[in-house]
Amino acid sequence: MTSLDDETARAERPRPLRHRNFRLLVTGSATSSLGNAIAPVALAFAVLDLGGSASDLGLVVAAYALADVVTVLFGGVLGDRVARQVLMEGSNAVCALSQAAVAVLIIGGWATVPLLALLGVVNGCLGALSGPSSSAMTRMTVPPDLLGSAVALRGLLQTSAAVVGYAVGGVLVAGVGPGWAIGVDAATFAVAAFCFGRLDVPHTRPEGARASMFGDMAEGLREVLRHTWLWLLIGQALLYHLFYGGAQSVVGPIVMGDEFGRSSWGLALGVLMAGFVVGGLICLRWKPRRALFIGTVLLSLTGTFPLAMALSDHLWPILVGAFLHGVGLQIFDVFWQVSIQENIAEDKLARVYSFDLVGSFIARPIGLAATGPIAEAVGFDHWLVVVGCVMSGSALISLSSGDVRRLQRQS
Repeated sequence: MTSLDDETARAERPRPLRHRNFRLLVTGSATSSLGNAIAPVALAFAVLDLGGSASDLGLVVAAYALADVVTVLFGGVLGDRVARQVLMEGSNAVCALSQAAVAVLIIGGWATVPLLALLGVVNGCLGALSGPSSSAMTRMTVPPDLLGSAVALRGLLQTSAAVVGYAVGGVLVAGVGPGWAIGVDAATFAVAAFCFGRLDVPHTRPEGARASMFGDMAEGLREVLRHTWLWLLIGQALLYHLFYGGAQSVVGPIVMGDEFGRSSWGLALGVLMAGFVVGGLICLRWKPRRALFIGTVLLSLTGTFPLAMALSDHLWPILVGAFLHGVGLQIFDVFWQVSIQENIAEDKLARVYSFDLVGSFIARPIGLAATGPIAEAVGFDHWLVVVGCVMSGSALISLSSGDVRRLQRQS
């Protein structure tokens, strides 16, 4: 009877979860996403408890982001040179030790703001080394016909874990303090390292002499530039993060707080995350042939959130805009990931992902720094209109490329 029940349970699982390697990958990735959502909440209050200012907190966060961007290209090269699961296991194991050290320093009262910034740089570098390999790993854990479903399911589980992590982070900080919360983050890295260490996937080392690290980066860049749809939408992502980063982190809280109260901003972000989850659920079933084209059309919905904040005197249109933003972005992201994994050669995949990450996020710090002065000069509502038009307009302009419109999904 037990074996029959086990067989029934396996049959009811989503098909990608029937594969052991995929279960290990998503367990490690979702656990890591949970911890990565807890950490910023805990770190913010740790810095403030040390007497740090908002500027100090900004510097600590910026140090992490800068280290991540600088290191990710090397992570892409390494991901195409060495066994990816080894890189992922080692990176997460060392991150567990590093975050445990941060937790001990905070709990023991030995932490300082500069020391937290330094350890943030270490964690940023370590996380960036394994990021491209983690993204490239999905197609090594499932058969080709399940790749689309696997990408959608992985994104859904990671997003859901992050939603839980933000809530858990606040509870932990309030209940036991930021040091212990960061200790929980360290434990999630350890769990992820254990899961990645148990992966059993093939690794084919490229034959012949390898180029230098920078030569390998150049080869990865040439691969990106060889696909019009790839470099064009990476450029669109650069604009998205350049404009939207500041709208979410700087202007949004001010506009929403002044108009509807501070709790309304938390509600809007919660609805945004709900949109991500719904978008992920849709992608589990919906597999259009021209997925990249449809995903890019839906990406234009992201502009509805800042436009609603600028133009509406009522809360509900803003919540609808936030929800549409989440749904559109998540569906695009799944179709984008599938497009990359189906059309890029295995020996270049991690490097292509590294350029995707750098191209997408390199302008975000500029946007964060520039948004406040610009919005104050032109007016918050006017700036949000500009942001919404750029976000939606850049996505729609990308559709002028035949490569974006015609790319066919294979799974």
